[in-house]
Amino acid sequence: MAAVNVSQILADTLSADANTRIAAELKLSEVLLHQGWFSKSRPLTANLMFSTRSSEAALALAQLILAQDVDIPLRQITSIVLRKYVKERWSPYFESFKGNAPSVEIKSRIRHAVFQGLSDSNRKIRSLCAHTMSYIGNCDWPDEYPELLNSLISLISSSSSDAVHGAMQVFTEFIKSDLTEDQILPVLRQLLPVLLTILGSTEQHTPLTRARTVSVFRQCVTALYMVKDQHPQAVKEATATILPVWLEAFKVLLNLDPLKDVSNEDNWDGLAVRIQVFKTLDVIHTSFPRAMTSYVRGYLDASLRHLQVMSETYDTFYVSGSGSAPGSSEEETVEIPHLICPLFDFVSNVVRGGKAKEWLQMENLNSLVSAIFNYSRMTADDEETWATNANAFVAHEEDDTQAYGVRVAGFELLYTILNRSPAQICATFQTTIHQVIATSQRARENGSTAWWKPLEASLAAIGSQSEDVLECIENEQDSSRAKPIDVEDLLANVVPSVLNQSDFPFLQGRGFVFASQFARLLPLQMAGQYLEAAMHVIESNAAGIPVKISAVKAIHNFCEGAEESAITPFVSRIAQDLGPFLLVTTEDTLSLVLETMSVVLDVNRAQWLTTDLSNSLVLAVLEVWAKNNKDPIFLSIFTEIFTSLASSIGTGVYETVVKQALPTLCTAIANSKPQEAWIAGSAIDLISSLVRGAPEGGLGDGFFALLAPSLFSCLSEAEDRDVLQNGMACLALIVRKDCRQILEWRGQSGQSGLDHILKVIAKLLQNDDESGGLVIGDLIIHLLRHAGEAVLPVLPELLQAMVLRILSAKTATFIQSLVIPFAFLAYNQQDTVLYLLESTTTNGRNGLDILIQTWCENAETFQGFWQSRVSTLALTKLYASGRPSLQSLMVKGDIILKPETKNVIMTRSRTKTTPHEFTSVPFPVKALKLLVHDLRAGGDSATIPKAEFDVDSDDGDEEWTEEEQQNQGFKQEEFAFLSEMLGPRGVNFDNDDILEETDDEDLRNDAISQIDMQIFQAHLVTFFKECASHNVNNFSASMEQLSAEEIMVVRHAIDH
Repeated sequence: MAAVNVSQILADTLSADANTRIAAELKLSEVLLHQGWFSKSRPLTANLMFSTRSSEAALALAQLILAQDVDIPLRQITSIVLRKYVKERWSPYFESFKGNAPSVEIKSRIRHAVFQGLSDSNRKIRSLCAHTMSYIGNCDWPDEYPELLNSLISLISSSSSDAVHGAMQVFTEFIKSDLTEDQILPVLRQLLPVLLTILGSTEQHTPLTRARTVSVFRQCVTALYMVKDQHPQAVKEATATILPVWLEAFKVLLNLDPLKDVSNEDNWDGLAVRIQVFKTLDVIHTSFPRAMTSYVRGYLDASLRHLQVMSETYDTFYVSGSGSAPGSSEEETVEIPHLICPLFDFVSNVVRGGKAKEWLQMENLNSLVSAIFNYSRMTADDEETWATNANAFVAHEEDDTQAYGVRVAGFELLYTILNRSPAQICATFQTTIHQVIATSQRARENGSTAWWKPLEASLAAIGSQSEDVLECIENEQDSSRAKPIDVEDLLANVVPSVLNQSDFPFLQGRGFVFASQFARLLPLQMAGQYLEAAMHVIESNAAGIPVKISAVKAIHNFCEGAEESAITPFVSRIAQDLGPFLLVTTEDTLSLVLETMSVVLDVNRAQWLTTDLSNSLVLAVLEVWAKNNKDPIFLSIFTEIFTSLASSIGTGVYETVVKQALPTLCTAIANSKPQEAWIAGSAIDLISSLVRGAPEGGLGDGFFALLAPSLFSCLSEAEDRDVLQNGMACLALIVRKDCRQILEWRGQSGQSGLDHILKVIAKLLQNDDESGGLVIGDLIIHLLRHAGEAVLPVLPELLQAMVLRILSAKTATFIQSLVIPFAFLAYNQQDTVLYLLESTTTNGRNGLDILIQTWCENAETFQGFWQSRVSTLALTKLYASGRPSLQSLMVKGDIILKPETKNVIMTRSRTKTTPHEFTSVPFPVKALKLLVHDLRAGGDSATIPKAEFDVDSDDGDEEWTEEEQQNQGFKQEEFAFLSEMLGPRGVNFDNDDILEETDDEDLRNDAISQIDMQIFQAHLVTFFKECASHNVNNFSASMEQLSAEEIMVVRHAIDH
């Protein structure tokens, strides 16, 4: 390779000429990849004329970075290129590694050069070298670069402020990424005293360097917390000696006047220290709250003082935008919002932990709430962005998409303090909002153009807590106490005047949203007036983005919270007005419009829809779907809208919706390409929505005949999991709604719809992917329930395929989907299914043996109310049948407890070396064990005693109130709610039927599901009594093989 001038190439990469720059970048890549030659005898300047192997060229780059006679821009670009080289050529450790790693010697020389760069006299060179050294340290320390840590500690211990600056930037990443639990404690003993010295050296070190010491200390605290279980005593000693010293230092720092940090016109570097301190206090309070106890009040006072002192500066540079914040002297961003957010987070954390109760008395509480309202004002940047960017405005207003900032952090703090003392906080809201109203009026009279901002912020703040405020008002009134806040007065006397402020669209829009958040407090007539005003804004061509979006949001809230009788007169008009919005909005704004349309269609079951309106809405939604059919969030709303449209009881509406939507969706399925599987998947999903909303009388003539060809063709060829699962779910819905159409339909080959469904089931049973397990089971169950005798001819083939798949099934949900259909048949057609299984042989095993073994092993893990019940009822029938083929079946019984595994947590590795062993018992015995388990789960015959624990912890619970101590840190009503959610012994924690009601109305309305729990338990008790009194299936002998505890449960059931 010809000699190459590396420095010239680097210089050319900085050229203003694009062609020169691109050519140089390509040449540089070539130089770092190919071979050349390199001589150690030449001076540096000579070696820079040539490239050698890529690693030697990298060494040349490292040495060029240190060259003091080279221009700074060239040294900067050289450092950037070297960092890129490290990420791509240094080691396979990096994901971007491309091979050609340097030798051990070259690595060592490059590391030495980069480390030297940490002490360079130029700040930017130090920072760039620190970034490169962080990458190298992540990869090489400690195995290949063991001296790095001590070298860095020596560097920060030096008298050179430049060296400390460079090393601290490495430490900010190093502690976070690389220390193991065994290394942390020794390192911290060396490191933390040095960091504390740097923090206190205000004259020698810059604020940003000192801020980095606090950041590194915070990472050390996190590291200590992570290893406190492995080294409890060492961590306890470390925190006892380390934390008080730092907490005292933080106390001193926060007591200094913060205004001095923002009085510098060149930079606000001083704020960086305070920012890191509040972030660190938050971490300490979370990790080691007990250490904070004696300091909390002082820190809360300092927090409030900061909020009050910084208010005017915040107003000048952010709210009014009359000044430009100078930022920092380095690349780091230092702004007042970066201080306020962690401050709010810290206070919120303290309040949540119960340590601020005494501090949150009247004066402090009023001041804190007032400060939160004050910092919640819209900034000048907010105004500029939101006035023209609808999506940005919507994103900020939505809880799920809010960008974290001062306003959001303030609302979160309000939520926290409101939950600690609702009535007191609501009363403070009342006082504060009226103070704001008065001061806003005076500001307006004095000619201020920003008079509206405090009022908008206050309404937004109270509105953000609307649910808790409404609950508080209701609780106080139920207790015959006065309302702590008079929201009705605001709605009647303040907000109406706000709605007329068209020159201040953000305030006007806030009025609409605030009224809708408290819609249930509005009298019918006033609610109608607010809705009329919102509709006028939506229909107006003069209204701007903020107020139109606010009006849509208000309508959304009104439809969810107001009385239907107040909304019904407007609902058709609302739907007509929202329709055109669907076609002109995108992203977050489109999501809001779709969600609003969805709740509008829920009003009065959409019986107000006409055929013309439904026709236009379907066309609009289909057009939007065609542009957004890959977005899962939009798709979830599309399905809700289609279900609501289809379920409307308006005359001819269902038929109109199907006529417009079904052909389009069928065409989309038919034309969907394999690489665009989401089109078919989402189209099938929308058709399922139509089926779900269809009337109970059926889908209407020709529905399945139109759908079947494209659907079955798609499912026969599809490999995409979502398409197959959506298809199965759609077929299950059709079976439930109108099975007749499936049975009567014939394809071109003459096969029925049932034949085609069985082909799809067979395909999925052969698939190794078990993620769609429950969908298969649901379809099979509904076929068995609805197809009647039509399924009998294909039943043997279906059951054999299912038994074969049971042998290789691995996941619990998939196993359940295969077993439950057998349980259903065993309960309803016992002799038929047992005969088929007895006459089936798969892989040399009897089909009944395969099923019963799997059933007994997994019965206790079955999910679903109906599914668990049908399994239990089927087991009672199988036991009572006394069938000889079942008596001889041996199945897995109880676990065998060995001395080496007793009282030992069995991890995966332990289980591999010492696998669990089980007894072997006859099926009738196992059936009784499972039934006893079900009896216990539903009754109180075997309550687990409460365990008492007394563990010394550092969770700070000594600060809890007596009520919280009795309820593990919760208020009584919070604990009651949690207990209700979890259920006895946590039984509800992983129970889908408790946490989320199934949408399968068929199974919910099935006779098995309708059995009252007490009656169901009585059925089990009767079963045991009958078995005992008539010695069914040699019951007495089976009882002898139960455990002592199980025998007690059975005897308790029999004797009571």
